[in-house]
Amino acid sequence: MPRIIWFALGALSIGFHLWLIFTGLIPNLVSRPLHMALALPWIFILAAKTPFERATGWVFCVVGVSACIWIAWNWSPLGDQYGFIANPYQTALAISLLLIVLEMARRAIGWPLPTVAVIALAYGLWGQYVPGEFGHPGTPLQSFLGTLTIAEGGIWGKLTGVSVNIVAIFVIFGAVLNAGEAGQGFMNIAAAAAGRLRGGAAKVSVISSALFGSISGSASANVASTGAITLPAMTRLGYPRALAGAVEAVASSGGQIMPPLMGAGAFVMVELTGVPYTGIMAAALLPAVLYFWAVWIGIDAFSMRYDLAGLPEDQRPSLRDVLVTSAFFAVPFSVLLWGMFIGQYTPQYAACMAILIAFLLLFFDKTPKFDMRQAIARIEETCLNAGKQIAMIASIILCASIIIGVLSITGLGIKITSLILSASGGMLWPAVLLTAIACLILGMEVPTTAAYVICISVAGPALIELGLKPLQAHLFVFWFALLSTITPPVCGAVFIAAGMVGENWLKVAMRAMALGLGLYLIPLGMIASPNLIALADHPVLAILAALKVGLALGLISFGTIAPLKAWLRLTMIISGLIILFVNFG
Repeated sequence: MPRIIWFALGALSIGFHLWLIFTGLIPNLVSRPLHMALALPWIFILAAKTPFERATGWVFCVVGVSACIWIAWNWSPLGDQYGFIANPYQTALAISLLLIVLEMARRAIGWPLPTVAVIALAYGLWGQYVPGEFGHPGTPLQSFLGTLTIAEGGIWGKLTGVSVNIVAIFVIFGAVLNAGEAGQGFMNIAAAAAGRLRGGAAKVSVISSALFGSISGSASANVASTGAITLPAMTRLGYPRALAGAVEAVASSGGQIMPPLMGAGAFVMVELTGVPYTGIMAAALLPAVLYFWAVWIGIDAFSMRYDLAGLPEDQRPSLRDVLVTSAFFAVPFSVLLWGMFIGQYTPQYAACMAILIAFLLLFFDKTPKFDMRQAIARIEETCLNAGKQIAMIASIILCASIIIGVLSITGLGIKITSLILSASGGMLWPAVLLTAIACLILGMEVPTTAAYVICISVAGPALIELGLKPLQAHLFVFWFALLSTITPPVCGAVFIAAGMVGENWLKVAMRAMALGLGLYLIPLGMIASPNLIALADHPVLAILAALKVGLALGLISFGTIAPLKAWLRLTMIISGLIILFVNFG
């Protein structure tokens, strides 16, 4: 298809999601199916790699779009059916929708998540034949299929609502920012702040990845974008390739825990916990800062091993460039924060205002000079990237919604919760360990947000019953669902970074795990020191807890990486662990 068609489809997708926010209340069985309909062409046609995929993709796309439009058109009478399929036509439509969602996810992200969804569907259909406590009484086929496809209990459930009403808006915001000068602004601020320091090129990667990741929310996108600049700079200055790749992989992974976007996790958390978005941001902020603090200390320790240099003066931006380019993201971000905290608008409405400001800035370059030709190219890039990213997230969320729907229909989540409680002997820390292992294993197979949703659905109630506050449990699970970005055998961010620097991925992974110790330890710190996530309610106690955890991380990270005598290394690590796990109140 011509590029102009995709540009138009991307513009339509952006316009549709902005229209939903400014219009007000649109029935869920209208907005959510149309959201899926707009996502289908990007996955089935644009992303097709072979003629066979493209041909079958057209079939899936036409059937899927038709089904979505039919549901949106008939939303009112479908609401009167209460999730019960009325005729054979609706049965065929329900089966078609489920197959299309599974294939959509498979083409977007591979087999693992759709495989889990297929297993969930099989359990829902035939779980009554499973002996023992893990069986279920059975559900009539018309009710089972209807709940998943024509009511708001399956693929049109709350998770899809988050994708439609919130995630898509922030994806558009990120796409507009990245199409303009904001990305260069991130790099310039990072280079000005850290370029001259020991290990400066690596620290530039940390700062720029934290800033860029706060709007991209994707470790892979972060590595590919900031890494294109930081990785050549590090290797040119003599950094070992394995270390350069590890720095970028670890720094980029932090984008998924850095507010405001958090890889869509923050918005899902709002829906699942009932905590306002600003409360999620406040709770997530200090742990995210501590993560990058631990990476910073690790880079300093590696600098002692390899004598890592800072950026040469001629590669550091001028003060004028820093001020001008930083304004391209500072102004929209200020509008976003003003809208949420002072204007008291919803996050998505505040983001819409910020999008309009960022859109106007696309017409100017860093000179700053009005440039219409460049603006048109940037607008096209925005539409294409926004369309692709919205479709990718929709694929994940829709497929995960099948799993959550089956858990709800069959009550399997409650049974797994009981298993965790009994296996842990009713003690918190064993339950935490079991949940962490489950998150790591599941995170290796499915994207972070999907792994978080599944794990919190089955393990969250057990953790809460054992004494964790809901937000504490959710943040703990979300962080551990992220482990697979740097932990072998499946470590996406490491694979990308290793490919970009031309180094063995396992060498990169080993250094990434050392640099990314905070990813393993900070979730445990949230449990040992609950005040760490209480910035909104108890700011002084939260800062004190952050200082305690920061000291522990500094000792452990430096002791693990720096070239020290064995007794000193052991002393620092043990001291750090004691400080981390002892709660001083």
